[in-house]
Amino acid sequence: MGNQAGPASVEDQARKLARVHRALKTLSAGNHTLLHASDEQALLNDMCRIIGESGGYQRAAVGYAEHDQEKTIRWMGTVGTDIRFLESVHLTWSDTPSGRSVAGTAIRTGKPYVGQHILTDPAYAAPAYDPLREAAIKKGVTSVTAFPLRIDGEVIGALVIGAAEPDAFDEEEVQLLSELADDLAYGIANLRIREKHRDAEATIARLAYYDALTGLPNRTFLLERLEESMQEAKQHHHALALLHLYVGRFHEINKVLGYRSGNQLLQELGRRLKLAVKENETLAHAGEAEFALLLPAASAEHAIQRAQRLTTILHDPVAVSGLMVDASVNIGIALFPGHATTPEALLRRANAAMREARPTHDGYAMYTGGQEEQHARRLALMGDLRHAIEHDQLLLYCQPKVDMASRRVCGAEALVRWQHPVHGMILPSDFIPLAEQAGLITPLTDWVLESAFSQSYAWHEAGLDWPLAINLSAHDLRDPDLVERIRGLFSTWGIGPELIQFELTESALMEDPASAMETLTDLKQLGTRLYVDDFGTGYSSLSYLQKLPVDYIKIDQSFVMPMTVSNDSAVIVHSTIELGHNLDMKIVAEGVESQAHWDSLAALGCDVAQGYHIGKPMPTAQFRNWETGWA
Repeated sequence: MGNQAGPASVEDQARKLARVHRALKTLSAGNHTLLHASDEQALLNDMCRIIGESGGYQRAAVGYAEHDQEKTIRWMGTVGTDIRFLESVHLTWSDTPSGRSVAGTAIRTGKPYVGQHILTDPAYAAPAYDPLREAAIKKGVTSVTAFPLRIDGEVIGALVIGAAEPDAFDEEEVQLLSELADDLAYGIANLRIREKHRDAEATIARLAYYDALTGLPNRTFLLERLEESMQEAKQHHHALALLHLYVGRFHEINKVLGYRSGNQLLQELGRRLKLAVKENETLAHAGEAEFALLLPAASAEHAIQRAQRLTTILHDPVAVSGLMVDASVNIGIALFPGHATTPEALLRRANAAMREARPTHDGYAMYTGGQEEQHARRLALMGDLRHAIEHDQLLLYCQPKVDMASRRVCGAEALVRWQHPVHGMILPSDFIPLAEQAGLITPLTDWVLESAFSQSYAWHEAGLDWPLAINLSAHDLRDPDLVERIRGLFSTWGIGPELIQFELTESALMEDPASAMETLTDLKQLGTRLYVDDFGTGYSSLSYLQKLPVDYIKIDQSFVMPMTVSNDSAVIVHSTIELGHNLDMKIVAEGVESQAHWDSLAALGCDVAQGYHIGKPMPTAQFRNWETGWA
């Protein structure tokens, strides 16, 4: 128009200031809305409303860019026009006539599209936009502008604003409204991050209190519920009962048919049990092959009746891998307050009663307190274990680890086995608790350390530099002399720190975090590689995990084995791999039992695999022959 003096220029300036003022009011109200937003859809609706109410604009709409074949714009919120009307026009953000609206252009170009007059704007010249023009004129809209909504560099949609003035949206107003659009995009991104955090917290809660395989509450949940129920029972002066169920054929099925079959068995039994549980009762997967049922107000007679009903429910064979399998479930019963007054003690005594139960004798047993013979046997086994450690009668086994990218052997985990002269091979899950009770953990750890260093030296002398990983317990981490003994072993055998690694369970690390951090730091200074074992089964926070001087995370087999059939487990494994890589750690997957597991983990970028698909635990003397066959 050129520069003009007089009243006309004053009026122009006044109109310009008025437009800037309404944009500032809209920006301020929009920021207030962002501060209180808790839901994405509500935020979009409120922002459109504020643009109309606080800013006095005739129209506001938010559209999201769909990445379908037509590149549709999905309208999320509007003011001043009906959302169904916008949907009926079929606007897109493609580079076609239907995609040249202000919204489509802003999304496609990633820049604001300023429309000075809807009747003369070429974006609305095509006949397809006649309905939009007519609707705008009816609503008193003569100019429309669209601003891209950008999150992490990607345009997710557009904010469209319509005004009554044909010459609206000058440079100052557009600048302020662009800031509003950027703030809205930030608010959307923030709400989505918060939603992801809520999902992550829900996943962590499931990990902490629920079993991934059966979907049932786990042992931790059970103990907490037991504590609550015992307090309530005390207040109301009534008893409660705990039934402990053991699946006798689980380990046999695992050995003969594989872990997947064992998992199928547990899932089917869990399903049957859930159908039999009443609303006020708590059913939990209390251990590998164990279930527990809490009856919050029950007498001995009622508990026996429930045990009888459960044995009937679980009596029918279970279809596993095309076979009908008898689960052989034993049930132990313990009562509060008669048998125990703490959750741990009640669970132990229900477990003790369960071990007395026999399928041929109704399949259940009540705790009686007369397990002296079993106690005596355990004491005898403790003495035998001490003798086995002192006279070097234990066996060193190892289970291989394989680099998934190259399929080359990258080390092994050192494992201890006990071949009892009378009772045969005793599982570590049986004799390690004995060692803990008998104060033999330190001598047992020393035996494993000596044997592993000796074996590593023998391999090194044979030209085989396979690292051996040694498991350390929570007790070991509290041992003030542990690091010095390990330092002495390196000096004695003269092998490099790269040949010895250490694995520590997540639960062991969390038992005494400060002491664990100190021990890990000292071990790391020796030059060794460190693993967090059984990851996902403990309660470590991400802030604590990132501080640990560890090199590898081992995903627990309870998540890996069901990942090919359970989407929840697959999501957990995928998230753990991403988490570890983001923390510059490598990932080891335990429980790789099949080619399907291998393929799934390889697709997710897992670094190292360990499990029966690669190799079972074996005597160290057999490892070289196995490695030759694997290669």
